[in-house]
Amino acid sequence: MPIKNCDLADDIRIPQPDLVNLFGCRVGSRTMVGPFVEIQAGCEVGAKCKISSHSFLCEGVRIEDEVFVGHGVMFTNDMFPASTTTDGTLKGPEDWTCLPTLVRKGAALGSNATILCGIVIGVRALVGAGSVVTQDVPDYAIVAGVPARVIGDIRNREPELSKRVLS
Repeated sequence: MPIKNCDLADDIRIPQPDLVNLFGCRVGSRTMVGPFVEIQAGCEVGAKCKISSHSFLCEGVRIEDEVFVGHGVMFTNDMFPASTTTDGTLKGPEDWTCLPTLVRKGAALGSNATILCGIVIGVRALVGAGSVVTQDVPDYAIVAGVPARVIGDIRNREPELSKRVLS
């Protein structure tokens, strides 16, 4: 089974456990993990999150409660990735620096977003599908593009969305 040495809440949902790769991570209560997801050692996922299929959460990523991670979202954890050192030997754990990334409570990351390391995505922020996030995202911001830029504020959209849903 591809779930090893994890701290998993009793009530998380993994509908297809044979199709995920979880090792050394922590996943909170009532979180759903889709197929073809990898969550690496040292990664923390909060409660009531949804991690959609084909997403990759690497060491150094911390996701707070109620976060939505769309399909195929990719995180990085090294600003200068390389397979070898300058002398040509394969890099080992001592040859790179893991830069942590934090996704704050209630944020939503659209499908195929790429999140570079060492940043914070703010409370209830919305990252558009296909965006490449290269810097911190403010609380409640809507960002999109390559690189991602602020294009709005989620607080200005919610009444409009609620009106359409409730009408």
